[in-house]
Order: sequence, then C-alpha cells, then structure tokens
Amino acid sequence: MGKRNLYLKTTPVEEAKKIYLEALKKIWEPAYETIPVIEACKRVTRHATYAKNSSPLYNASAMDGIAVISSRTYGACETNPVRLKEGEDYVVVDTGDPIHHPYDAVIMAEDLLETGAEDEVEITASVAAWQHIRPVGEDIVAGEMILPSCHKIRPIDVGVLLSAGITEIEVVKQPKVTIFPTGTEIIEPGEAITDGSIIESNTRMFEQMVIEQGGLAKRCPILEDIYEKILEEVKKAVAVSDMVIINAGSSAGRDDYTVHVLRELGEVLIHGVAIKPGKPVILAIVDKKPVIGLPGYPVSAYIAFENFVSPVLAMMGQLPVKTDYEVPAVVSRRLVSSLKHKEYVRIKAGVVGGRMVAAPLARGAGAAMSLVRADGFCVIDQNCEGVEAGEEVKISLYRDPEEIANTVVVTGSHDLILDVAADLMPLVHSNMHLSSTHVGSMGGLMALKRQEAHIAPIHLLDETSGIYNDSYIRRLFEEPVAIVTGVQRIQGIMVKKGNPLGIKSIEDLTSCRFVNRQRGAGTRLLFDYQMQKAGISPERITGYDREASTHMAVAALVEGDSADAGMGIFSAAQSMGLDFIPVGEEWYEFAIPEVFMELPHVQAFLEVLKSERFAREVQRLGGYGMEKTGEIRWIR
Repeated sequence: MGKRNLYLKTTPVEEAKKIYLEALKKIWEPAYETIPVIEACKRVTRHATYAKNSSPLYNASAMDGIAVISSRTYGACETNPVRLKEGEDYVVVDTGDPIHHPYDAVIMAEDLLETGAEDEVEITASVAAWQHIRPVGEDIVAGEMILPSCHKIRPIDVGVLLSAGITEIEVVKQPKVTIFPTGTEIIEPGEAITDGSIIESNTRMFEQMVIEQGGLAKRCPILEDIYEKILEEVKKAVAVSDMVIINAGSSAGRDDYTVHVLRELGEVLIHGVAIKPGKPVILAIVDKKPVIGLPGYPVSAYIAFENFVSPVLAMMGQLPVKTDYEVPAVVSRRLVSSLKHKEYVRIKAGVVGGRMVAAPLARGAGAAMSLVRADGFCVIDQNCEGVEAGEEVKISLYRDPEEIANTVVVTGSHDLILDVAADLMPLVHSNMHLSSTHVGSMGGLMALKRQEAHIAPIHLLDETSGIYNDSYIRRLFEEPVAIVTGVQRIQGIMVKKGNPLGIKSIEDLTSCRFVNRQRGAGTRLLFDYQMQKAGISPERITGYDREASTHMAVAALVEGDSADAGMGIFSAAQSMGLDFIPVGEEWYEFAIPEVFMELPHVQAFLEVLKSERFAREVQRLGGYGMEKTGEIRWIR
C-alpha cells in the first residue's frame, strides 16, 4: 500500500458532480419519520399538510370594547349621539372573546362616551356589520393546505401548524453522516504540540456544515495512517450511516490510503477533480451509500465539501442545494490562473461609486483565515488564463448584498487599529461594517484612484521634506482628498525575545536573516530611506526581497524562527512577544476622496475613530499616540 496515487486524469467539476449524483439517485431511497410539530423546525415535510381546524375557531373580537347589534347604531353622529344599554344593546368584550348572535360588530373602548350610568354608553358614529370582528376561518380554513411537500419548516410554520390543530407531522429523516479525520501527524485541539504536529480542525468544520445543512453528524476519533484500521472503521461506519466523509489521505502521498480502501470496499467513480484548490477529491459508493474523500488543506476541504458533499446532503434531505447571492463585480487587481483547473478565489466585497468591488484574498489551499475573512468568492473557469484588474466578473456572496452595501471599503496599509475599528463599527452604528484588505500604502492610493475603495490607510514618507503622505496625494489626485489623522506610531526592528543577536540598529541587519514588507508599503519605503541614510545597499541585506503583506505576518515569521528580524510597528511586536528596537515615529493616516466623505458608512467610521471606546482599545495595544486622531486636513 505504499505506492502513490498518481492523477492520470482530473474530471471537470460539473461533470464529476453530475456523474456522482446520477449514480446516487439510482440507488438512494429517502426515509421518513413522524415527529412532534414543536420539534419540526428546519425539517422537511414529506407530504402537503392540511388544516384540521379553522383559525379563529369562532367569530372573535379584534379589539377591547363592546359587542353591539350594528343596526341599533345607525344614525349616530356628533349632533345625534346614540345611547346604548348593557345587556340589551351591547356586552363588554376583550380582544379574542367570542362574538355570539345577535351581536355582529365591535366598537373600540376609546370610541365610547361615558353617560354617568354604569350600564350605559354613548356613541357618536354608527358601525357596519362585522366591524372589528375576526370571522371564523379568517386566517385558516379547515381543510386548506398549510404547507406543501418538500417544504423546510420555519418558526412561523410551527405556530400556524399548531393553530390549525396539527401536533405531529411526517418529515424527511435527517441523513446520518460519519466523519473520519485521518493522519498520523494530526492531534486533537488541546493536546501537547510536538515538531510536525498539525491540530485537527477540518472535521469539526465539516461537523457544523453537516448540521447547518440538515444532517446528523458523528465525528470519530483520529485514525492513524494504517490501511487495515482505516478499512475496518470505514466498513463499520458505512453499515450504520447514510454517508461517510474521510478527511485527508485522498491525495498522492505514500501514506494516502483512502482511495485504495474505497476501491476494496466499493466503487470509486471519481478520483481527482479539476478544481483549485480541492483537486484530490474521491467520490465513491460503498453498499449503496456515498463515501467521499476530502483533501486535508482547510480551504481545499471547504471548497470540496461545498461542491460535492452539500449537493448529496441536499438530495438526501430533499432540500434545494444551498446557493449564494450571485452579483457582478469589478476585481481590484489582476488574477492569473492555470488553464487546467476551475479556481475559486476568496474575496472581500464592497460597493464603491455604485459598483460592487471584489478584492482578492490569499489563495493558498491552507489559508483557512481567508475563508473567515471572505465575503464570497469569484470563479475563474477552467481553460481561462485569469482576469485583468478592472474586469467585471460574477461573484458569489456569503453575506447579504444589503449588508455589503453598508460596508466601508478600506484598502491600503495594515495596522491592528483597523481590526479595532471593524469590531466597533456595527456596535456604534447598527448594520454598518468595515472591510479591509492590505496591499500597502501605494496599493491603497491606486485603489482610491480607480474608485475601488472608500478609504486608503497610508504612511508614505517624503524623503525630501520628511513629511508624511501629502506629496503623494498631490502627485496622484486632481480632485480634493481629505487626510484624516489616525495615530502616531512607532516603527522599528522586531527581533526575538531577548534579542539573541544583539541587534541595535539598521547597520546590524547585514548579519542576519531579514523579512521585508511588500513593494509600495509605507514600512518598505521607510526602511529604504533608513538604509540610504546608513549607506547600506539592498544586496547586503539577506532577505531584502523576501516579502510579507502585514506587520503581524512579519512578526509571526520572526517569532517562528523563519527570520531573525523585520521592520514593523510596536503593537505587532508586543502582540507576538518580540523585542523591539525603535527606528522612528510616523503618521498613520486615512486618505478619503471628497466624493466619499459624506457617505453614511464613511461618517460612521470617522465617528468610531473619534470615540472614547476606540481610544481605549488602541491604547491597550501599546505604541500609539492619539493626540490628533480624527483631525482632518484637505489636499486640494
């Protein structure tokens, strides 16, 4: 079992999905059960459901007041009030009380005039028959259809079913899904970490996705890469489950046994799909049940689940396949893709200048946080080389388009204070959000210029004047641009705790492993300026061309011993437990074109920036000056 599983052929996504679903439909038989209505929310009806009772069950008062005989109110007006006597002309009723013959109308209590007698009232307007009365069956008529078949029951449906006299309902049985994590190298969360350990999280994600999509999930303990053990456990699971998912072991590694196990137990219909990420997918049938092998990288696993597991769950649960909002959008930067695969690119989205803008996120199959941060994704089709910046594409949104429309799009330099602002936005202003992508200061200004962002965080030093940001705005923009002061912050060199190499200045970086920021980043420009002052050429810095896109990414590389030093801000160093050698102070500011300044979500951001809560949270991070936070100057 040590031979590799080489992909001789990958099947296009839609073709693989069609082959697999058609094969399953021939053998899958849905199962049903009868359950109490009060437990039926989110379940799917087997048959159409009909009312046993009418609602209301009787003619009922819709108001607090008096029930009257409408004919005895005729002629009542301001100049000719009509006096009514209790027990003869009216009875007192509350909302919901039954109305019996001869009474045929209700007058609200607030429309009654006192006469001084306890059993008499006056009215100054006549009423029509059946005024303020809910007739029998106004809402539900006995015998009418309440819910259709194959309907997913909602909370409101539960209330209506009960009102209609229905206490039990036949529904589709939830598919039982057994999930196996595999891999000798993986450990459970909370276990001691050793060199080479990987914390298992994919199957916990699958567990929740199965539940969200109407299934019953059973996640099993980790299976080591032992062929016989995997075979035994999968065989047992198939006997008691409706579906089995095996995570990892589906690729071409020497210890990837899943495909061999499934060939021995049943039939492998597909091994390898033309999708990126997510290629090493296995679609098999064992004892007339679907068994699916998913890749181990988190993003690959997620995308493969959505494409292949979700449709099977929908078929089993007789539900429509989960769909996302699909809208046109403009991509903010060029995307190059292989011709061999259908590629899913995670994006952040926002509406800028009346256009939906999609900013691509990290594309690695292991970049799980890109899924957390993503607002959706765009698809680059197989046999397509990619998409140019500014080109219109179709994107699928995870979030409601209305929520996207109320999002301020921030593109540019990274700082931890953006996370603070994003957290506070919906708390300070309900239904308003902040979305940030980190492309460096110059990248942010170019996004502003192309109207692909509302705000660009920047910290660009003019080497001639020593002034931050202003000259770059003048050079790039003809229209007025507001520069809003964010924070004064300390830039410096981040090194390991205890500074084992004794680094004291820029000059000392010539004898260590360095990690730089990306071209166009303000930190990169500052570092170049400091190198020039010190008379150091880039060639003397080992790692000058090695780039990271955020301060936290630089700090993580240093903390993880992938580098000895990197330029960044004090708060990032403090967050990662690193030592910090200050190089200088700088202004981190926000460029906002005049055309966007009065937008409600931009104004909400400015309000957050000046709030006491924001100041409190930022000061907690350390390394910031906030004396001028929120001040505005115009570059015209």
